[in-house]
Amino acid sequence: MCGIAGFVSLRHAPAAREAALGRMLAAQVHRGPDDAGSATSGPATLGMRRLAIFDPANGRQPMVSPDGRHHLVFNGAIYNFRALRPDLAARGWVFHTECDTEVLLAALALDGAAALPRLRGMFAFAFWDARERTLLLARDALGQKPLLYHADPAGALLFASEARALLASRQVPADLDPAAAADFLRWQSIPAPRTLHAGIRSLRPGECLRWHEGRSDVSAWWTPTRALASGLGPPAPDVPALRAELRARLDDTIQAHLAADVPVGAFLSGGLDSAVVVALMSRHTGPSLKTFSIGFEESAWSELDEAAATARHLGVEHHPHIVTGASVAGDLPDILAGLDQPTGDGLNTFYAARAARAGGVTVALSGLGADELFGGYPSFRRLPRLARWLPVWQSLPAPLRRLGLAVLAAGDTSARKLGASLAAGSPAALALLQRSVLADDAIARLLAPSTSGAGAAAGKEHPATPALTAAWAAALAARPPGSAPPYALLASLAETTGYMADLLLRDSDEFSMRHSLELRVPFVDLPLVEWAWAQHPALLHPRGAAPKAHLAAACADLLPPALLSRAKRGFTLPFSRWLRGPLRPFMEETLGSASASRSGLFDPYVPGRLWRAFRDGRDDRAWSRVWSLAILIHLANRK
Repeated sequence: MCGIAGFVSLRHAPAAREAALGRMLAAQVHRGPDDAGSATSGPATLGMRRLAIFDPANGRQPMVSPDGRHHLVFNGAIYNFRALRPDLAARGWVFHTECDTEVLLAALALDGAAALPRLRGMFAFAFWDARERTLLLARDALGQKPLLYHADPAGALLFASEARALLASRQVPADLDPAAAADFLRWQSIPAPRTLHAGIRSLRPGECLRWHEGRSDVSAWWTPTRALASGLGPPAPDVPALRAELRARLDDTIQAHLAADVPVGAFLSGGLDSAVVVALMSRHTGPSLKTFSIGFEESAWSELDEAAATARHLGVEHHPHIVTGASVAGDLPDILAGLDQPTGDGLNTFYAARAARAGGVTVALSGLGADELFGGYPSFRRLPRLARWLPVWQSLPAPLRRLGLAVLAAGDTSARKLGASLAAGSPAALALLQRSVLADDAIARLLAPSTSGAGAAAGKEHPATPALTAAWAAALAARPPGSAPPYALLASLAETTGYMADLLLRDSDEFSMRHSLELRVPFVDLPLVEWAWAQHPALLHPRGAAPKAHLAAACADLLPPALLSRAKRGFTLPFSRWLRGPLRPFMEETLGSASASRSGLFDPYVPGRLWRAFRDGRDDRAWSRVWSLAILIHLANRK
């Protein structure tokens, strides 16, 4: 796990590139406190900050091929590197380390971008070919590791793991992007390729960028459509077979994610997903496994008792930590400093990662991703109903639809969200809209008149809609004749490529790396994900069954009986109380007119009105909106 950076240019002298790279690496020390390195080859200058996981003594980067032709900087972990190694050795590569970085270097040197589909893991890397004078940037299929870049009109390219590093180069303008601000208000995240800064773009999951002699081209090396269209293997014929194979695949992904030459622990909440991860981990590690959970003084929100019960049942070494509103207020400068892009989520990861690092582990596993695969979200139940009604709605006369939308727009939050769903033009757009936050009129009111036009011009469609539309077409083409449309698969695709990639995985990376912790997510493992998408949706997501019923049944013999009978409970924080209490000074200042107007993006007075309505009202559910808005305004004002 590392922070990587680089600067390729035909017109900048090596000394200028190296000075800029030094500033970029200094801005990412938290991502790699163990080591640093840089190298210049022709027009390319590459560097990294290293958090040593495999072969700590020998895995220095940039790693250079024996002939000096190829240079690699790499952030992530290749879990199948030992399986790939014999073939590469048989083809002539002489290995000098025991780390995954050298295996990746060898695979790219021998096969180029064609090696990408064989990689199992999370990664973002830059690979320089001095002979071809070509740079290849690539990001893993599901978006676990970030990779941002700036391409200037004269052909120079800078890249880094974080936007702050690109800005630190002093080669990238800090201008804000009003369209990105509108995206954040709409989705509670900024979907790639946009970032908060107009001059910084992000590779989307499964994309690569090729730079050659000043020209940059972005393409996809993996998409859900390619996976679905190519055939993902035979589905399980019945429930017993599905659960047996699921158990085997879960054990396989856990074993893969345990690979490390440093201590490995796990996050443990009171729920099913992390319990499955820890239960399977403990079979391989024994009672030495360390687990970490966070809870709150407010018992209605805390799951510490449930997490402790699971830890006792599994016989692991458990470490609970209590987070209070006062501690969040005290830690707020560090929390805000850790944010590279705005988010309304992720605080739980900040504290769990800090506890894990302080508890002596360098790698921790999380249960993130199970909801997206196994139907843990309400969207899996809601989407089929909405999708069946969408054609009926679209068949109504336009005046009647406009009247209906006007009535819904004047209603409560649920009514407005229903109106947005009915306005969707396709099932894919409808699926992604399940994660929309603010309506268009609310966004227009929040943005300053000078920027609201740019925000509106960004479009209301999620950037993942075209790719999801293509994947949906592939899924429809692959379904058995006469079967119902696989809307549960559509929900899984949408949650994975939208909400998970844009928000959950990005937050997990940012907040864990703030504490120099490598966070791994075994449910977000491409072989497991593609296997789940290959199953009959009606079998994997049976109507009327409890959410994630197969996941629970597949591991029932390992888990506490009380956990299996407990109703699903989403992990939430007591923010509604904290915002009206210890965090109130931050909210009052940030959403006040002086702060709101400073960046030029926002109306000076609307944020304050929203804050006062929440502060003096009784709708605790609105906390995420005012908190997210405060985070956005704070980052927009940060210099």
